[in-house]
Amino acid sequence: MDGEAAAGGTSPVRPPSRRRGALDPRLLAYARSTRFFLVLSVLVGAVTAFLVIVQAWLIARVVTGAFVHHRSLGSLEGLFVALLAVIAGRATLAWAAEGASVRASASAKSELRRAVTEHVAALGPAGLEQHDTGKLSVLLTSGLDALDGYYSRYLPQVFLAVMVPVTVIAVVAGADWVSAVLIAVSLPLIPLFMALVGATTRDRTAARMRSLQHLAGHFLDIVSGLPTLKVFGRAKAQARAIAEVTDRYRSATMATLRLTFLSSLILELLATVSVALVAVAVGLRLLGGTMTFQDALFVLVLAPEAYLPLRALGLHYHASADGMKAAEELFALLEEPSPAPAGGSTRPMGTAVQVEGLDVTYPGRVLPAVRGADLTVEAGETVALTGPSGCGKSTLLAVLLGLRRPQGGSVTLGGADLEDVDLEEWRSQIAWVPQQPHLFARSVADNVRLARPGATGTEVEAALGAAGLSEVVQRLPQGVDTVLGEGGAGLSAGERQRLSLARAFVRDAPLLLLDEPTANLDAQTEADVLTTVRHLVEGRTAVIVAHRPALAALADRVVELPAAVRA
Repeated sequence: MDGEAAAGGTSPVRPPSRRRGALDPRLLAYARSTRFFLVLSVLVGAVTAFLVIVQAWLIARVVTGAFVHHRSLGSLEGLFVALLAVIAGRATLAWAAEGASVRASASAKSELRRAVTEHVAALGPAGLEQHDTGKLSVLLTSGLDALDGYYSRYLPQVFLAVMVPVTVIAVVAGADWVSAVLIAVSLPLIPLFMALVGATTRDRTAARMRSLQHLAGHFLDIVSGLPTLKVFGRAKAQARAIAEVTDRYRSATMATLRLTFLSSLILELLATVSVALVAVAVGLRLLGGTMTFQDALFVLVLAPEAYLPLRALGLHYHASADGMKAAEELFALLEEPSPAPAGGSTRPMGTAVQVEGLDVTYPGRVLPAVRGADLTVEAGETVALTGPSGCGKSTLLAVLLGLRRPQGGSVTLGGADLEDVDLEEWRSQIAWVPQQPHLFARSVADNVRLARPGATGTEVEAALGAAGLSEVVQRLPQGVDTVLGEGGAGLSAGERQRLSLARAFVRDAPLLLLDEPTANLDAQTEADVLTTVRHLVEGRTAVIVAHRPALAALADRVVELPAAVRA
């Protein structure tokens, strides 16, 4: 595409991030599977709290019966069986909860990826210019994958960290109110330190995520420009630049790990000291004869269970921090307003095009990419757009496709104003061949069907034949089922271009928009592609962006756009 389509601009100003609790309510809106998982987590937390208390009571009864009352093992058989059943129940519950959390995580990630993909499609090329491609790639891949720790570890632990300690304190208060007070007083120290450490962790995680996104974007830019770098001998210098960015990412990761180990040590120390205080108090009253051995043992077995969920919560917070940060950024993207759809008229439209006084300015720019452009294309006519590079030819095609909204002028499509037509219906009448069409790592047939997914095998082969690719396809190992490399690797430049024209043939649309289909081709390949284009435009309305005279010669009429306005 011409230089006019490469819009510059500054990054949009984002509102300050909002601090949210353990569960971001936006998860409920964008990932509906979260709702069932939350209900399940509450039930698991309640049952786990009950089993913890029953297990402590059974242990106290068994030990007291065996060592205080000197009962035989046979008489304690029922308690042993019940204790084993409770232990097995806790293990089964933990296994089932983790399996459910893994499925919920996979479902939520799928829903979020689908929501982001649909939103990105709604934003269109104009909206995506404000976003870094490398950053989006990281968010949708490794960023969302980090949600596994959030769903499978952190979120279930949140409910356990609330329900188990409260239940334990209430039960301990019935056996020994002093121990209950000690637990209730010392317990808040753990979330307090978690909050202090968590604030630092959040900042470190954000810095680490930014480093990873910067590394991904920098690497993507270098890979896409590698041929140019090789030509000018700058490839090794960029390798050093990547090494520097990678080193910054390594440093940020190690800093986060150091903080994780330190916070785990602090939480373990607090929990150990708190349990020790309860043990000392219980021991003194037991020696003084004011407390029975069974109650003392019951409290001592139960007290660590009050601190365990909070300690695990602090540990899992670090594992989920990356996913939570990525989710916040994805939600910020999803909350960006999409462009308002066009009017939505569904009445039939012809293919005649009338453009009058078109003005288009890219975001972040002051000077327009197109100013005062006029164009008339009658139904069945082929018009070539010419003019110096950067004059707005590709931008004009983007306006006709509905990918850009003009700031001035009018565009009439088959007698209907562009603002009043249904864009999906209008685009169904268009076959578009960009200057640099992308071919995917799929079969030849799949790449052709991108223009019309429902095309039959016969229609695909007919389109390939019309594009002059029949012999090329026959030479491939598996014919039309041969899988190409990413970007069409395995085909020459001319063959890739003709494959994109085969898409236009299989689409069989009445209006063609061709953006310099012979760019960067040698003379012989250009002649082959011109033959295909000549066949393609027959009986159709066509607008062709042309730099080369041979391509412009195919048109019924040539319209030259004036040079772009310069600063």
